[in-house]
Amino acid sequence: MLQICGAIACALSVLAFMPYIRDTLLGNTRPERASWLIWTVLSSISFFSQIYEGAGLSLWFAGAQVSVTAIIFLLSIRLGHGLYITEINKKLYAITFVGLLTSFIYDSAVYALAVSILISLAGGAKTVVKAFHHPATETISTWLMALLASVFGLISVGKPDPVLLAYPMYLIVIYGSVIIAILAGRRQQAHACSQPEQVQVKY
Repeated sequence: MLQICGAIACALSVLAFMPYIRDTLLGNTRPERASWLIWTVLSSISFFSQIYEGAGLSLWFAGAQVSVTAIIFLLSIRLGHGLYITEINKKLYAITFVGLLTSFIYDSAVYALAVSILISLAGGAKTVVKAFHHPATETISTWLMALLASVFGLISVGKPDPVLLAYPMYLIVIYGSVIIAILAGRRQQAHACSQPEQVQVKY
């Protein structure tokens, strides 16, 4: 059963982002540059932390996540949304650097994983905000499939190990937040369009 869940999670992780990559190439989807940069760096760290912790089948799920994240980051360099260098991003990068540096000093895979997840959530907040204000620039089917993949990835861990469970649980939170932001943004735009324009009458 765990093997099946691990295989499903891995397959869905790859398939989920195929529409996202396609839509990015077509210019319909515009990845948030800072988010995907941070996600690429930190998902790699999470991947190697799980190797250190002795992850089994769930490691394939994390590996698939790293691969597709790196591809989308590369596409975002030319086709993405937002700037790499802003005042907020500078602070976020600084926190990322300090957090990673201290994790290497303490040589703790658990600490490194915790730091990477917290910073990934902060970076992901930029995509959540963009998804709300510009829902048409995100591919919702990707986030729905990725959410489902994360659920199977969580099941594939197969034991109550907080370190191994943390990564798929984090993904469930961030993917779910993006989906909610897209739907809320669509609803707000639909509501705005349905409001009649006020015509000023001059006397």
